[in-house]
Amino acid sequence: MHIVLYKSYKEVTTMTELRDRYIRFDWAIKRQLRQKANFGVLEGFLTVFLNEPIKIVDILESEGNLQAADDKFNRVDIKAKNSKGEIIIVDIHAFRILYYCESIYFKWNQSIFNHIYLGNSYKEVKKVYSISILYFDLGKGSDYIYIGQNNFTGLHTKDQLVISTKEKNNIVRKSPSEIFPTYILVRVNEFNKVAKSPLEEWVNYLKNGVISPDTKAPGLQEAREKLKYYEMSNAERHAYDEHINAIMIQNDVLGNARMEGHAEGKAEGRAEGRAEGRAEEKSDIARKMMKCGMDLEQISQITGLSLEQIKKL
Repeated sequence: MHIVLYKSYKEVTTMTELRDRYIRFDWAIKRQLRQKANFGVLEGFLTVFLNEPIKIVDILESEGNLQAADDKFNRVDIKAKNSKGEIIIVDIHAFRILYYCESIYFKWNQSIFNHIYLGNSYKEVKKVYSISILYFDLGKGSDYIYIGQNNFTGLHTKDQLVISTKEKNNIVRKSPSEIFPTYILVRVNEFNKVAKSPLEEWVNYLKNGVISPDTKAPGLQEAREKLKYYEMSNAERHAYDEHINAIMIQNDVLGNARMEGHAEGKAEGRAEGRAEGRAEEKSDIARKMMKCGMDLEQISQITGLSLEQIKKL
């Protein structure tokens, strides 16, 4: 028996709409997109928003991995690792939360800490990308996509986003630069001036250990009084001397490495024999550093020996 069901145009349209109704992205991130078979959806999303091809190799542990019975919780996130070893966080918030920028900075910092292991070199630290999908008004801005690090700039309008936060029970506005870290790099070895300003006096002290008797720089007069070498105990002076000795060894190693590199370019034909000598010299230097109590990772970075090679010495 063959049965044909005839439906009105309205009924057919309604069924088509139901068939074309898709799961919300926040629910999909919590459930379906953690499955390898569905990585293509997430990879496409990340490729578009990061403007480069993205290949996911793993989904990492995050708060969103914990599927609580109450799926109405405001926050959903997923943390993925791409083929470059970089970490990508996608964070979705349905409702307003205060101190949002502080929370994403904490999560960024935590991601780096959690995915570098004891004994690894700092070169193993990988870039972290954070994409926040917000269903609430974060602050004042005319664009719908903002990109940045210490400041968020509109992708289309190029305006600066001003963040809303809370202080003393009042909503106030801050720029991201008031929340995220400011990095100051002091290139001590490049300083070769006569110290006149407080800043120059401090850098002179950092480089040469010298403090002028008539200094007016904040903190340096106190340093003259409280950081005197001969007022340390014998144990403290011994530890300090060992520290200075380790620094001198480091400097010698780096200086020798530069000289050897220069000489190596002139005598490439004798490279094999010299390489054996250099390897033995590096081992001797590493042994001395270990006796000084230096960190194995530092020794590895300075000598070029691997952690495994150092541990065998």
